[in-house]
Amino acid sequence: MELSSRKRNLVLSILFFLPVAFIIIMMLSKDNYNPLDIVNENVSELPVNKDNLQLKGHLTILSFWGKNPMEHSTAALNLKELIYDRNKGFKAFQIVVMLPHSAKEEAEELLKEIKSYEDLRFWHLLYADDHDIKRVFKSLRSEVELNENLACDAVYIVDRDMNQRGRLDDRTDKEIESGAPVYGLFDYDCIQVAELKNKMAAEDMRVLFKEYRDKRKGNFAESDKRRQKGIKQTNE
Repeated sequence: MELSSRKRNLVLSILFFLPVAFIIIMMLSKDNYNPLDIVNENVSELPVNKDNLQLKGHLTILSFWGKNPMEHSTAALNLKELIYDRNKGFKAFQIVVMLPHSAKEEAEELLKEIKSYEDLRFWHLLYADDHDIKRVFKSLRSEVELNENLACDAVYIVDRDMNQRGRLDDRTDKEIESGAPVYGLFDYDCIQVAELKNKMAAEDMRVLFKEYRDKRKGNFAESDKRRQKGIKQTNE
């Protein structure tokens, strides 16, 4: 009986102290994280529009649905469920979809399909001339191109200072150990659920919001310098 009682006390002690130890570790390491890289500077501002939408001062997910938005319904639904629904409560967060004027009717119908009684007030459709859509897109660093309909399934993170965010080095630990060539992540494919969920949602957006919280506390100057240094080295 005495041995059984000791075992029970040991188990109870472990169950009590493990969560406490985890919290202590998290508190000690809360500022030990890699900031989300600036992969491109000076993204072009949105064209003047009746809703006064702009990139400056907002954390924007920028998307391009083109002339036939319904063709991108899967990408739009993934974006809503994996990114918008998780981040719509954060200050200055917005999703902006750029489209030609001719796509308005179809785009509105697609938005109704993905809405499903959700609050989409931070999700904006911006209708623009073709040259403005191309101008904004060309200012982004991208692994893909707009197709003939001015569309793609990729989305882009643009911060409040109109810098594009992503990863200068997207290699896995195994790839780094094996000496694989460096490659980046500049856009996020909305068709690839794993990329959208595991990289953009679970890591990159979370890190970027933490960065903004740290900036408000005045604790982020050195990280800014490191990111700027990384951009210069990548472009050389």
